Amino acid sequence: MPTIRDAVIVGAGPNGLTAAVELARRGLSVEVFEARDGIGGGARTEELTLPGFRHDPCSAVHPTGAGSPAFGTMPLGDHGLEWLHAELPMAHPFPDGTAVLLAHSVRETARSLGPRDGRAYERLVAPFLGRWDALAADFMGVGSLLNGRWPSDPVLLARFGLAAGLLPVSWMNLRFREPRAKALMAGLAAHVTAPLNSPATASPALVFALAAHARGWPVPRGGSQAISDALAGYLATLGGVIHTGVEVRRLDELPPARAYVFDTSPASLARIAGLGRAYDGFRYGASLFKIDYALDGPVPWTAEPARRAGTVHIGPTSGDIDLATRSAVGGEPPEWPFLITAQPSLVDPTRAPGGKHVFWAYGHVPARWDGDATEAIERQLERFAPGFRDLVLARATAGPPELAARNANYVGGDIGCGAATHLQLVIRPKLRRVPYETAHPSVFLCSAATPPGPGVHGMPGHHAARAVWRRLRHAA
Repeated sequence: MPTIRDAVIVGAGPNGLTAAVELARRGLSVEVFEARDGIGGGARTEELTLPGFRHDPCSAVHPTGAGSPAFGTMPLGDHGLEWLHAELPMAHPFPDGTAVLLAHSVRETARSLGPRDGRAYERLVAPFLGRWDALAADFMGVGSLLNGRWPSDPVLLARFGLAAGLLPVSWMNLRFREPRAKALMAGLAAHVTAPLNSPATASPALVFALAAHARGWPVPRGGSQAISDALAGYLATLGGVIHTGVEVRRLDELPPARAYVFDTSPASLARIAGLGRAYDGFRYGASLFKIDYALDGPVPWTAEPARRAGTVHIGPTSGDIDLATRSAVGGEPPEWPFLITAQPSLVDPTRAPGGKHVFWAYGHVPARWDGDATEAIERQLERFAPGFRDLVLARATAGPPELAARNANYVGGDIGCGAATHLQLVIRPKLRRVPYETAHPSVFLCSAATPPGPGVHGMPGHHAARAVWRRLRHAA
């Protein structure tokens, strides 16, 4: 008679691995099945361009990973994870050679915004300074509330709700007078790929800002693969087993188990688990065009602070950012894309040969778009870093079709595993009391399609594991 596992996880991305760890350290038997030959999902590192240049095909910088309540309870440092911090978490340059900063220091950030808007920024973040752990546990712990656990600090969470909550970032920006502060917050909000007047876009903007002041915007030494490898290493010490190169097409192809947890898109879950059209109402969002560069030297930013920042946003104004995002969401590639760029080799020399650098840049484009945005992206880069093209040794480009091929969760090239418009950023994948549960009593969903959404922080896996644990305990 075959052995019945307590839990089988489908998908070895950060959320699947986190769910596996959470269940294994409760004493459950856990096996993970991954279709690719290696683990990682959105947290991988590969030589995409030239030998010795180690790139992150998806996530590179991890503001919410370093401050994740899930990762914070795990001994990931014992398994090789080391966070490295640039002098500045983020810089947002302007054509005149100046830049606003998202610095570790609130005062330095405020100083870059000017006297009036600097004071407004300080008032915005003041109630939450020094309280990241409590805020993250409750804001990123929305799944705990859905699983029956009340907030640890309801007053703090209520204050966050009043400051940001379900507000569009365009409303939050009403507190600022000058375009520089508005651009800073718009760039932070644009990580979720939604127009600036979309509900709930103020919340991630404020969270990203607070994360910079509390935990920074670090990169893992050696690349994002280090996060996945650390989770897998910890899982192994708990007795968990990972199988790679196993594509699951039907539920009955998996070993018998008391629970099945899917780190997949809702569409894949429905297909594999035989749930029919259960998630037909779930919408996937715009995509991006990403370029990984091998460079002969550091990026020659005109704005000096950008040369010290791990992440650089290129808008430059909130209006430009909104126009670019609206174009991508509306089905047109923007002429001047908003760029999110990362320069991990500034702080991690293991990522490139001596004197060389890796650099990462993307702009938003429509879902399933099959064009080439290289010229548009590099035209933007040259505005703020003249001579950039002269440093390019090699580039690896990936548009929506390539992104979807790299990761099955990126439906149509949507790296967020679901659109962030029309409240779907907070109500995902569908309106349900416990969104990790499905119509099948033994099947659960733990991907970024569930709260609190995208990012390499493991929280959807953490909350899904709690839902599984509750179900199995009640069934015992």
